[in-house]
Amino acid sequence: MQAENKKKRTIILKAVAKTIKELRLKTGKSISLISNELNVSKSIWSDVELGKSDLQFTTFWRISEALDIMPENLIKKVRENLSEEINFIE
Repeated sequence: MQAENKKKRTIILKAVAKTIKELRLKTGKSISLISNELNVSKSIWSDVELGKSDLQFTTFWRISEALDIMPENLIKKVRENLSEEINFIE
C-alpha cells in the first residue's frame, strides 16, 4: 500500500513539474526572474520543475500568482498532465 502511494505521489509531482515549467516558459520568465519574484532560491524552483519538491499549499498558491493563473486553474492543468487517474482512497 505504501509503495503504491509513493508511486502515485511521484506521478503527481511529475505532472505538477511539467505544468509549472510549461506555464513558466509560456510567460517568458526565466527561472532566475520567477524565483526572484517569489523570493525563493533558483534551486528550489528547479526542484519544483524537476518534480523533486512536494509543495506546500501556500507555495503552490504563490507559484500560481507568479505564473498569472488562478490556483484552481493550475490544478486543472496539472490534472490534464496526469498520465493516469489517481486515487489515494480506494
